[in-house]
Amino acid sequence: MGQKIEITSAVTVGDVAVFDTDRTLSGQDGERYRSVDETEAKTTYPAGVAKRLLSADEAVRSVYVTSNVVSVDREGGWNETALDEAGELIRSFFLFY
Repeated sequence: MGQKIEITSAVTVGDVAVFDTDRTLSGQDGERYRSVDETEAKTTYPAGVAKRLLSADEAVRSVYVTSNVVSVDREGGWNETALDEAGELIRSFFLFY
């Protein structure tokens, strides 16, 4: 079943959206992914989150996850729809049935 991840804030700075979450997804070192192929080489939570984001939106160039922060670089910047969709992918990451 799992529990939804709460996003405590989401801000955009140019082409990057930064999502602060209510739980830790990685260690302090962080992990960056630039393609779905890169995510398939690992079985970590950051790789799973990155795979979802990279697969869902062709404009996503990279995903960086460190501790409880997910930073997503998107070509062309962010609009409300893209920001909401990325947020929902992160929020529902731990849900399973």
